[in-house]
Amino acid sequence: MSSQPVKRFYDQLASEYHLLFADWRDSVRWQGEMLDKIIQREADTAKQTLLDCSCGIGTQAIGLALRGYKVHGTDVSPAAVKRAEKEAKSFGVTASFGIADFLKLDRQVNGTFDIVISCDNSLPHLLTDNDLSTAVKNVWGKLNPGGLFIASIRDYDQIVKDRPKSTSPKVFDGVYGRRIVFQIWEWLEDKRNYLLHLFILKENQGNWSVSQYTTQYRTLLRNELTGILESAGYSDIHWRMPSESGYYQPIVIANKKRGLH
Repeated sequence: MSSQPVKRFYDQLASEYHLLFADWRDSVRWQGEMLDKIIQREADTAKQTLLDCSCGIGTQAIGLALRGYKVHGTDVSPAAVKRAEKEAKSFGVTASFGIADFLKLDRQVNGTFDIVISCDNSLPHLLTDNDLSTAVKNVWGKLNPGGLFIASIRDYDQIVKDRPKSTSPKVFDGVYGRRIVFQIWEWLEDKRNYLLHLFILKENQGNWSVSQYTTQYRTLLRNELTGILESAGYSDIHWRMPSESGYYQPIVIANKKRGLH
């Protein structure tokens, strides 16, 4: 896989990413709280070192730094990483950031961590099983023995049944001004991959402007990701659905057993 299209998508979106939320700063705090609860349930230890290997502008990384984790965030997008550094300072938290590709974590990230996370449907940017396998093996190499890998994806098990062509528009009118956010999904011939066209309509004194961004995803099913994690050597792989975890996407949790390297 070439990471350039994904890099370009997030480089372009970085300056407007906060517009996808009613209040992005509130979402940062909420996501940190919810992920902390999940981690504490699974890890049974004090606050730990954590790598967010798809940190974007810092939504989860900053939220978890606020909860006391020692966080290093990486992303393939230099523009997103630059903004994450700025936003971390605005929240008054200490976190480090760097540029790294899923497929090159072994070479681009130093050290190991107690927890590695990848949230907000990042893994389905990896369009082949081979790339996904490489990525989770690289995550394995960044985990300390007994460490946890935690990832969230869309509920593709349901999505492939319906193959929606769009998302419902979200209308926001608040801290970032009035705007409408929605997605158009263009399904490719294989019916398992789709182009996501993201639209952000913004009002300014009665006039409207539009920003449009496009990226490709695969419909990654839960049993497919579980199988790839098993093949990479992870154990105790289990899923937490939103109704149980309180998080907004299905979450997979996988363990690197002690004694395995």
